[in-house]
Amino acid sequence: MTRRLISSGSTFEEEIGYSRAVVEGDWIFVSGTTGFDYSTMTISEDLLEQAEQCFKNIESALRQAGSSLHDIVRVTYVLPNAADFELCWPIFRKYLGKVRPAAMMIAAGLSDPRMRIEIQVTAHKST
Repeated sequence: MTRRLISSGSTFEEEIGYSRAVVEGDWIFVSGTTGFDYSTMTISEDLLEQAEQCFKNIESALRQAGSSLHDIVRVTYVLPNAADFELCWPIFRKYLGKVRPAAMMIAAGLSDPRMRIEIQVTAHKST
């Protein structure tokens, strides 16, 4: 099996020492992804805009891996404020409503106080 590393170009990847995603055979493991727009290294203050950007970033990583959102089998949502979870449901449904992966939500602090959500996914390439 060939291991392939996917980068978003985020400065965080090199500074911290991780990849946006790792492809191992038919599996794609996407790192926790925040609402940063990696092209400008900016982040909206708005929770729903951050959630949208998370999925755009995830979709980009999956596309580079030869996959798509439709291949997601597991998703983990991390929010500093558990009360914000339900506010995000329409965004989650927009991107994953037909896919319906196994899911988990964790309320925990994130590494930057501007971050209001982080999303991690695992995908399995369709054959």
